[in-house]
Amino acid sequence: MTTVQRVAQIFGIVFILVALYGFTMTGMGNMESDPARAPQLLGLFPVNVLHNVVHLIFGIWGLLASRSFAGARSYAQIAGVLYLLLAVAGFVAPNGFGLVPLGGNDIWLHLVLGLVLAGVGFTARELRPPVVA
Repeated sequence: MTTVQRVAQIFGIVFILVALYGFTMTGMGNMESDPARAPQLLGLFPVNVLHNVVHLIFGIWGLLASRSFAGARSYAQIAGVLYLLLAVAGFVAPNGFGLVPLGGNDIWLHLVLGLVLAGVGFTARELRPPVVA
């Protein structure tokens, strides 16, 4: 398994766990998008039901993508860029345009996630067996 595949697998597992934990905080009905009023994971990160669903989708995608080098590289690149865009969106619209809380500590978390994923995804190189002459 390559590094990018392992990263996709780890991020997939963590995103699924975060989603499940988030559902324990929000139930299935909390759609509060104001970061100051939304439930806080670990007392730091605002979430709502839609936010949890997005984490679950990214988690499942990461696990599925980790099965191949190309899939994992694409996952890391695309998810990394999306998380960087979410960090910027957190500054522009902390309430995620009325959909999801993106402000507060989520900005910094999304920035770190985006940098790690994009960095791994855009520098990933497939392992090739040595050429025997």
